[in-house]
Amino acid sequence: MTLGTVIRSFAAPGPQASGLTWDGARLWNSDNGTNMIYPISPVTGTPDEPIATPGALGLGLTWDGAFLWHCDQGASLIYKLDPRTGTVIDQFASPGGAARGLTWDGAALWHSDALADQIYQIDPATGVVKWQFASPAANPRGLAWDGEFLWLADNDDSIRKLDPISGTVIDIFLGPSTSPQGLTWDGRTLWLADLQADLIYQIAVN
Repeated sequence: MTLGTVIRSFAAPGPQASGLTWDGARLWNSDNGTNMIYPISPVTGTPDEPIATPGALGLGLTWDGAFLWHCDQGASLIYKLDPRTGTVIDQFASPGGAARGLTWDGAALWHSDALADQIYQIDPATGVVKWQFASPAANPRGLAWDGEFLWLADNDDSIRKLDPISGTVIDIFLGPSTSPQGLTWDGRTLWLADLQADLIYQIAVN
């Protein structure tokens, strides 16, 4: 399949799909209409019992192998959550004024901010910014990590493959939706959550 081909899509479990992540078996989707985070079957799109978000404007979501991380734009906080209960295990301030995307690279968090138009690499133990670069487009949203590169969903409806050191755009394609939010990588394909369409898309990248 060619870059950007939609493999399939299904309805998101809530009315305002935002953050999206993959835990190795299931998708997790945060919804800022219901203030819930839903575990979802990637085959059927069926949600399991959700957990509550700690804030009222949660957007970015990622999985570190054991815990969920979730950023809330209203509170300007990044939370570490127990995936079973939603209990906040840790939290720290997000570095910008409009917290959006969040992804995990195996050691650090990557975070996009739509006000500063920056992408940050953050130490999860301290919340300290380790590295940052300017987003290649205004109002950056969802972030995903594929093991080597970052993928970024932008306000211009494009999805960009980025060098994590320089921020250089390696590849780009037009996404399938007009309000892309959450983005995640399942080891083979990208998944994208759209806020207005309330759909979750699986997208081929090669």
